[in-house]
Amino acid sequence: MAGKRVTLADVARRAGLSPTSASMILNGRSDTRLSQDAHDRVIKAAAELGYRPNVAARGLRTDRTDTIGFISDVVATTRFASGLIKGALDRAHDAGHVLIVLETAGEPRREAEAVEAALDRQVDGVIFATMRSRELYVPPVPDGTRVVLLNATNELHPVSILPDEYAGGRAAVDLLAAAGHREGILLLGHNAEKERGLFRSMTVERRFAGIRDAMAEHGLQFMAEESIWLWEPENGYAAMTKLLKRHRSSLRAILALNDRLAFGAQQALTEAGLRVPDDVSIVSFDNDELASYMRPGLTTIALPHEAMGTAAVDAVLDPERTGEILVPMPVVERASIAPPRA
Repeated sequence: MAGKRVTLADVARRAGLSPTSASMILNGRSDTRLSQDAHDRVIKAAAELGYRPNVAARGLRTDRTDTIGFISDVVATTRFASGLIKGALDRAHDAGHVLIVLETAGEPRREAEAVEAALDRQVDGVIFATMRSRELYVPPVPDGTRVVLLNATNELHPVSILPDEYAGGRAAVDLLAAAGHREGILLLGHNAEKERGLFRSMTVERRFAGIRDAMAEHGLQFMAEESIWLWEPENGYAAMTKLLKRHRSSLRAILALNDRLAFGAQQALTEAGLRVPDDVSIVSFDNDELASYMRPGLTTIALPHEAMGTAAVDAVLDPERTGEILVPMPVVERASIAPPRA
């Protein structure tokens, strides 16, 4: 059969049965009334010929192709957010589905092309994912196609998978409070634009809300809130170097808005002769790979990317799931928090 696609008719011919009988056996029908010998002959013929079912044709009959489209901006090429794809791939595989991954780099033309490519393959649903959580424009999709937003929202599509940032913000404060920190706490990375302004991030806004509510409930106040636009190590280092000139004697703990800021801040603390956590405790967010390599290891509130990818596929497969689905952010405790020094 080299060079020619093996068809159901080929399998039936080799097994000595009609195509209808062969189809019922290969589709696992329990009411075929065919002998065990007939079943064995069909299975053997399919294996010998290398028969593969025509998924597209089956989809026309069943209105399902067991295929899901995964369209993202830069998730596939971003190391940190790639867990979104891994979680989705693993869950799709477990459910017997194929995941088609398409990346657009956030370009509107490529987004429209990606949707067309997914629909041409008659996908059962489309997941639209973003690296940075935000309100996402979604190109037109037929009404019958299930749409799930991953790390994003869209007012026209009610199903979205998001990290539970509010609970995560509360958890970070709870860790410091549980260690006995009452004074000298610094918020590193506060950004009013991301919290409330033009560049508002829905998840960052919720993270801040959780932090502020937990601080109030514990009766705590920040010693200082340092606004930083870019949350990268060099920015954390520069800000911490500046802050130590004013707050070195009173500083006891840092709540950093992400691990990369925390990494830079810790370098500045070390250069200044301060030890983590003996002199200054640090808690952060994301569980970036950096967090596990820092010495001491950084206690952080993890972004649950893989679990979010899993939840997105579950939402495609279950039409009863609707609305906003919040995925818990795990607390990853390492060694960067200790009771405050006297």
